[in-house]
Amino acid sequence: MTSTFPTISISTERLVLRPLDEDDIPALAEMMNDEQVTAWTDVPQPFTEAGARTWITEYAPTERAAGRGLDLAVTEFLTQRLVGIIQLGKTNWHVRSTEMSYIIAPWARGEGYASEAALATAQWLFGDQKFERIELRTAADNTASQQVAQKIGCISEGVLRGACIARTRTDDGAWAEVRTDYIVWSLLPEDIEGAGDQLADTSGFTSYSDWN
Repeated sequence: MTSTFPTISISTERLVLRPLDEDDIPALAEMMNDEQVTAWTDVPQPFTEAGARTWITEYAPTERAAGRGLDLAVTEFLTQRLVGIIQLGKTNWHVRSTEMSYIIAPWARGEGYASEAALATAQWLFGDQKFERIELRTAADNTASQQVAQKIGCISEGVLRGACIARTRTDDGAWAEVRTDYIVWSLLPEDIEGAGDQLADTSGFTSYSDWN
Protein backbone atom coordinates (compact mmCIF):
# COMPACT_ATOMS: atom_id res chain seq x y z
CA MET A 1 0.00 0.00 0.00
CA THR A 2 1.53 3.28 -1.14
CA SER A 3 1.30 6.16 1.30
CA THR A 4 -0.11 9.28 -0.32
CA PHE A 5 -0.89 12.80 0.75
CA PRO A 6 -4.59 13.53 1.27
CA THR A 7 -6.27 16.05 -0.97
CA ILE A 8 -6.22 19.12 1.20
CA SER A 9 -7.18 22.75 1.47
CA ILE A 10 -5.19 24.87 3.94
CA SER A 11 -6.31 28.37 4.90
CA THR A 12 -4.16 31.13 6.39
CA GLU A 13 -5.02 34.73 7.15
CA ARG A 14 -4.58 35.80 3.52
CA LEU A 15 -4.22 32.63 1.50
CA VAL A 16 -5.92 29.39 0.52
CA LEU A 17 -3.74 26.45 -0.52
CA ARG A 18 -5.70 23.94 -2.58
CA PRO A 19 -5.29 21.39 -5.39
CA LEU A 20 -4.50 22.78 -8.82
CA ASP A 21 -7.40 22.71 -11.25
CA GLU A 22 -7.83 23.47 -14.93
CA ASP A 23 -9.04 27.01 -14.22
CA ASP A 24 -5.45 27.71 -13.10
CA ILE A 25 -3.95 26.96 -16.53
CA PRO A 26 -3.63 30.55 -17.89
CA ALA A 27 -2.26 32.00 -14.65
CA LEU A 28 0.14 29.08 -14.16
CA ALA A 29 1.51 29.44 -17.69
CA GLU A 30 1.98 33.19 -17.24
CA MET A 31 3.74 32.72 -13.90
CA MET A 32 6.10 30.08 -15.23
CA ASN A 33 7.30 32.35 -18.05
CA ASP A 34 8.63 34.92 -15.59
CA GLU A 35 12.36 35.73 -15.74
CA GLN A 36 13.03 34.73 -12.12
CA VAL A 37 11.21 31.42 -12.54
CA THR A 38 13.20 30.71 -15.69
CA ALA A 39 16.47 31.56 -13.95
CA TRP A 40 16.00 29.43 -10.84
CA THR A 41 13.90 26.45 -11.95
CA ASP A 42 14.16 23.80 -14.63
CA VAL A 43 10.71 24.37 -16.13
CA PRO A 44 10.69 24.29 -19.95
CA GLN A 45 10.83 27.67 -21.70
CA PRO A 46 8.70 29.04 -23.13
CA PHE A 47 6.15 27.49 -20.80
CA THR A 48 2.92 26.98 -22.73
CA GLU A 49 -0.68 26.57 -21.63
CA ALA A 50 -0.44 23.02 -22.97
CA GLY A 51 2.46 22.48 -20.56
CA ALA A 52 0.39 23.92 -17.71
CA ARG A 53 -2.50 21.60 -18.60
CA THR A 54 -0.19 18.57 -18.57
CA TRP A 55 1.20 19.59 -15.19
CA ILE A 56 -2.28 20.02 -13.67
CA THR A 57 -4.06 17.04 -15.23
CA GLU A 58 -1.23 14.48 -15.49
CA TYR A 59 1.96 15.30 -13.58
CA ALA A 60 0.51 16.53 -10.26
CA PRO A 61 -2.07 13.71 -9.88
CA THR A 62 0.56 11.10 -10.81
CA GLU A 63 3.08 12.41 -8.26
CA ARG A 64 0.42 12.35 -5.54
CA ALA A 65 -0.90 8.88 -6.46
CA ALA A 66 2.64 7.47 -6.45
CA GLY A 67 3.26 8.90 -2.97
CA ARG A 68 6.13 11.07 -4.17
CA GLY A 69 4.68 14.49 -3.52
CA LEU A 70 1.93 17.07 -3.60
CA ASP A 71 1.38 20.21 -5.68
CA LEU A 72 -0.74 22.98 -4.17
CA ALA A 73 -2.06 26.14 -5.78
CA VAL A 74 -1.52 29.15 -3.51
CA THR A 75 -4.37 31.64 -3.98
CA GLU A 76 -5.37 34.94 -2.44
CA PHE A 77 -8.28 34.44 -0.08
CA LEU A 78 -10.04 37.64 -1.13
CA THR A 79 -9.45 37.64 -4.91
CA GLN A 80 -8.86 33.91 -5.53
CA ARG A 81 -5.99 34.88 -7.83
CA LEU A 82 -3.18 32.37 -8.24
CA VAL A 83 -0.31 33.68 -6.11
CA GLY A 84 2.03 30.74 -6.58
CA ILE A 85 2.75 27.06 -6.11
CA ILE A 86 3.95 24.96 -3.20
CA GLN A 87 5.52 21.67 -4.25
CA LEU A 88 6.38 18.69 -2.10
CA GLY A 89 8.56 16.02 -3.68
CA LYS A 90 11.05 13.19 -3.07
CA THR A 91 8.89 12.15 -0.14
CA ASN A 92 10.17 9.34 2.09
CA TRP A 93 7.28 7.92 4.11
CA HIS A 94 9.50 5.70 6.28
CA VAL A 95 11.69 8.62 7.34
CA ARG A 96 8.63 10.96 7.26
CA SER A 97 10.53 13.56 5.26
CA THR A 98 9.81 15.53 2.11
CA GLU A 99 11.42 18.27 0.02
CA MET A 100 9.55 21.57 -0.32
CA SER A 101 9.84 24.22 -3.01
CA TYR A 102 7.84 27.34 -3.79
CA ILE A 103 7.26 29.67 -6.71
CA ILE A 104 5.52 33.05 -6.41
CA ALA A 105 4.03 35.05 -9.29
CA PRO A 106 5.89 38.30 -10.07
CA TRP A 107 2.92 40.52 -9.20
CA ALA A 108 2.61 38.91 -5.73
CA ARG A 109 6.23 39.13 -4.62
CA GLY A 110 7.29 41.19 -1.63
CA GLU A 111 4.08 40.48 0.29
CA GLY A 112 5.40 37.61 2.41
CA TYR A 113 3.18 35.13 0.60
CA ALA A 114 5.93 32.54 0.08
CA SER A 115 6.80 32.32 3.78
CA GLU A 116 3.13 32.36 4.80
CA ALA A 117 2.31 29.48 2.43
CA ALA A 118 5.47 27.51 3.24
CA LEU A 119 4.98 27.83 7.00
CA ALA A 120 1.32 26.81 6.78
CA THR A 121 2.33 23.76 4.74
CA ALA A 122 5.04 22.88 7.26
CA GLN A 123 2.62 23.19 10.17
CA TRP A 124 0.21 20.86 8.38
CA LEU A 125 2.99 18.35 7.59
CA PHE A 126 4.31 18.28 11.14
CA GLY A 127 0.90 18.32 12.80
CA ASP A 128 -1.66 16.53 10.67
CA GLN A 129 0.74 14.29 8.71
CA LYS A 130 3.23 13.58 11.54
CA PHE A 131 6.26 14.39 9.38
CA GLU A 132 9.65 14.80 11.07
CA ARG A 133 11.75 16.63 8.47
CA ILE A 134 11.28 19.06 5.59
CA GLU A 135 14.20 19.81 3.28
CA LEU A 136 14.66 22.83 1.03
CA ARG A 137 17.32 23.47 -1.59
CA THR A 138 18.05 26.99 -2.79
CA ALA A 139 20.48 28.02 -5.50
CA ALA A 140 23.51 29.82 -4.08
CA ASP A 141 22.55 33.18 -5.60
CA ASN A 142 18.79 32.93 -5.08
CA THR A 143 18.68 35.23 -2.07
CA ALA A 144 14.89 35.67 -2.15
CA SER A 145 14.35 31.94 -1.71
CA GLN A 146 16.94 31.81 1.06
CA GLN A 147 15.20 34.62 2.93
CA VAL A 148 11.97 32.61 2.90
CA ALA A 149 13.79 29.57 4.30
CA GLN A 150 15.29 31.67 7.10
CA LYS A 151 11.98 33.38 7.85
CA ILE A 152 10.13 30.12 8.50
CA GLY A 153 12.87 28.82 10.79
CA CYS A 154 14.95 26.61 8.51
CA ILE A 155 18.50 25.71 9.49
CA SER A 156 21.23 25.80 6.84
CA GLU A 157 22.93 22.40 6.79
CA GLY A 158 25.58 22.91 4.15
CA VAL A 159 26.38 23.28 0.48
CA LEU A 160 26.01 20.78 -2.34
CA ARG A 161 28.80 21.92 -4.65
CA GLY A 162 28.00 22.19 -8.33
CA ALA A 163 24.67 20.41 -7.86
CA CYS A 164 22.35 23.02 -9.39
CA ILE A 165 21.83 24.09 -12.99
CA ALA A 166 20.51 27.65 -13.16
CA ARG A 167 19.93 29.85 -16.20
CA THR A 168 21.28 33.29 -17.01
CA ARG A 169 20.68 35.82 -19.78
CA THR A 170 23.40 36.11 -22.40
CA ASP A 171 24.34 39.35 -24.17
CA ASP A 172 22.11 38.46 -27.11
CA GLY A 173 19.08 37.94 -24.86
CA ALA A 174 19.10 34.14 -24.97
CA TRP A 175 19.25 31.85 -21.96
CA ALA A 176 22.40 29.91 -21.05
CA GLU A 177 22.73 27.22 -18.41
CA VAL A 178 25.23 27.79 -15.60
CA ARG A 179 26.30 25.36 -12.90
CA THR A 180 26.09 26.61 -9.33
CA ASP A 181 25.80 25.33 -5.76
CA TYR A 182 22.76 24.33 -3.76
CA ILE A 183 22.33 25.43 -0.16
CA VAL A 184 20.55 22.71 1.80
CA TRP A 185 18.11 23.75 4.52
CA SER A 186 16.11 21.64 6.93
CA LEU A 187 13.08 22.26 9.06
CA LEU A 188 12.22 20.01 12.01
CA PRO A 189 9.07 20.24 14.14
CA GLU A 190 10.89 22.05 16.96
CA ASP A 191 12.20 24.68 14.52
CA ILE A 192 8.79 26.23 13.89
CA GLU A 193 7.62 26.50 17.48
CA GLY A 194 6.69 30.15 17.73
CA ALA A 195 7.35 30.78 14.05
CA GLY A 196 3.64 30.47 13.30
CA ASP A 197 2.51 33.09 15.79
CA GLN A 198 2.21 35.68 13.03
CA LEU A 199 -0.02 33.37 10.99
CA ALA A 200 -3.58 32.30 11.45
CA ASP A 201 -4.06 28.84 12.90
CA THR A 202 -4.01 26.32 10.07
CA SER A 203 -5.75 23.56 11.98
CA GLY A 204 -8.95 23.97 9.98
CA PHE A 205 -7.98 21.73 7.07
CA THR A 206 -10.56 20.72 4.49
CA SER A 207 -10.23 17.43 2.63
CA TYR A 208 -11.49 16.85 -0.89
CA SER A 209 -12.09 13.12 -0.94
CA ASP A 210 -13.32 13.21 -4.54
CA TRP A 211 -10.10 14.67 -6.02
CA ASN A 212 -7.78 12.14 -7.60
